[in-house]
Amino acid sequence: MKRFISTLQNIYNIEELRERILNTLLFVLIYRIGSYVVLPGIDPDKLDALQQQTADGILGLISMFTGGAFSNASVFALGIMPYISASIVLQLAGLAIPALQRLQREGESGRKKINQYTRYLTVLICAGQAPGYIANLRSQLPLDAFLVSPGMFWFTSLLMLITGTVFVMWLGEKITDKGIGNGISLLIMIGIIANLPFAIVAEFFSRLDENGGPVVFLLEIVIWLLVIVLSILLVQGTRRIPVQVAKAALSSRQALPQGGARQYIPLKVNAAGVMPIIFAQAIMFLPVTLAGFSDSMTSIVAPFTDFTGFWYNFVFALLIIVFTYFYTAITINPSQMAEDMKRTGSFIPGVKPGRKTAEFIDDVMSRITLPGSLFLAFVAILPSIAMIFGVNSQYAQFYGGTSLLILVGVVLDTLQQVESHLLMRHYDGLMKTGRIKGRSNMTMAS
Repeated sequence: MKRFISTLQNIYNIEELRERILNTLLFVLIYRIGSYVVLPGIDPDKLDALQQQTADGILGLISMFTGGAFSNASVFALGIMPYISASIVLQLAGLAIPALQRLQREGESGRKKINQYTRYLTVLICAGQAPGYIANLRSQLPLDAFLVSPGMFWFTSLLMLITGTVFVMWLGEKITDKGIGNGISLLIMIGIIANLPFAIVAEFFSRLDENGGPVVFLLEIVIWLLVIVLSILLVQGTRRIPVQVAKAALSSRQALPQGGARQYIPLKVNAAGVMPIIFAQAIMFLPVTLAGFSDSMTSIVAPFTDFTGFWYNFVFALLIIVFTYFYTAITINPSQMAEDMKRTGSFIPGVKPGRKTAEFIDDVMSRITLPGSLFLAFVAILPSIAMIFGVNSQYAQFYGGTSLLILVGVVLDTLQQVESHLLMRHYDGLMKTGRIKGRSNMTMAS
């Protein structure tokens, strides 16, 4: 407890870190307030039908990602997912379009240009998703819930939904620039965690009313904590490759440790972090959007909107595995790593420098990514398994799955940034021994 208080004091003493944390809290507060601002022209007292529709299933998951804004008919109802979808499209397009590939290699200027394209594409995706959401509102809510004419309601709602998503995207970028952590991921996490207390209370009372009682509830909590530990291991797990540094290079490089010439490259078992799950989940939301346009589409996409159904979970798991390999491939460049090692006089014992080293690293990454992606997919579909065994649908969302992995990944990344600020200014870190390993710890370590 004394160490915790001391750490808080150290955080407060660092002016930049203090300002960043306060900025983050302010932006998050704005986001949470906005999730309760109802679209103009709707009576907020007559949203019961929409809230019942989004109480569970895939719509409940969408509502959780938006922090309840979806079920509140809020101006933030579409949340940040259109931005995620736009990012997916551009990253996939980068594999096929040479112009985007060149931008990805241009460093900061190229990144800014890609971000600009992502914003434009986000607006277009919102313009496609908003009509589906509005059509669903018109079908679910009673006629007296609408206070303006249908034409005016469609126009104002379409404009507000697009503006709301753009504003949420701006909040996320501001958190990244002036706050702490990755803004987009943090907003998703805040939306998820806002529902956690209500989910736990709902599960507790459901167990009191049904068979099992408090004993089964405590067992569920223990299993939940175990899944959290497994998720942390999944996020932090690494495979270390030994690297030998030539003596000449060792004597000329002051940054290397003086204890010896042996170094290690930590390759993460799950180098992609939670991004594959976020990408896959964004795609799995598309059937709901299609169903909102026409009743005839409902029967076609129904298998992919059943949260506990086989086809939903099979496709979801398959997408996670594919995106894990894809995101790992664009995050880690074995050829660049091999070139850097060759330039600094480093080599992997028993492996020739250059192309052979790149092939060796690529082979290791392929082998460790497979079990990592399979475990990631398994944890992602755990909520469906929990619901089959009778866990309340609200609490089951946190029983592994997208929610838990995002919570674990984002919390670890944010704590890692706080610890970096502390260590840079010669304060003790958050941990007594070692360092917090976030998803981005890909540097060479001793």
